[in-house]
Amino acid sequence: MSRFILSLLLLLSSLSISAYAAQQQGPSNSVSAALSSYYPQIKYQQINPTPVDGVYEVVVENGEIVYFVPASGHMFFGELWTVDAHNLTRESKNKLLSSKLSLFPLDQAIKIGEGPNQVIEVTDPDCPFCRQSSDFFAGRDDVTRYVFLFPLDQLHPQAAAKARYILTAEDPELAYEEVFSGKFDSQPVPEVIDNGMLDLHRKVANNIGINGTPRFWINGQHVAGFNPQQFEKLLSN
Repeated sequence: MSRFILSLLLLLSSLSISAYAAQQQGPSNSVSAALSSYYPQIKYQQINPTPVDGVYEVVVENGEIVYFVPASGHMFFGELWTVDAHNLTRESKNKLLSSKLSLFPLDQAIKIGEGPNQVIEVTDPDCPFCRQSSDFFAGRDDVTRYVFLFPLDQLHPQAAAKARYILTAEDPELAYEEVFSGKFDSQPVPEVIDNGMLDLHRKVANNIGINGTPRFWINGQHVAGFNPQQFEKLLSN
């Protein structure tokens, strides 16, 4: 555990959280005014209370979360944890991303399966965790998957070519299976005529605020990364 997270744990254990229940109605206008006064350049979406008295969660324009202390004007970045090991920052991000479900144009996704559980994926063809996740869902008949491709060019230089191959294929589901099985890891990706679908998929991911893969919305709930235990939990609800 990093020193930063440890310091936040100590902060949570040492400060009173008795005011949290009273804060649930939302921050007062004075918090918003203080934030605008100290940081007029920051555009934010939400200001929410935290269990730490006097510390507020701020969701800034790009969907990231920072913490603000209006009494002093201090702002800090990182993850906020409780003494019983709940990552409050991650929980807030998951709730925020879960609320953006309607921004996915499902008719533009690669549809795989016909099961009762809806799984929306944002994935990179060369991401190892994306491939592990793909293997997990490929073995199930209880999911309908809607796949959006979001290759991370700096990490995976060949991923964009693989994504275009999938999105221009006559049978995108088959092409997806070929790519994610590693067929083109040791041979050239066939040349294709770009149909603009990769640009659309990337635009969707950027609009939602995604900066890494894999990401999933399982029956409406956001999950970051390959997390089979969480997958199972959400699929069994």
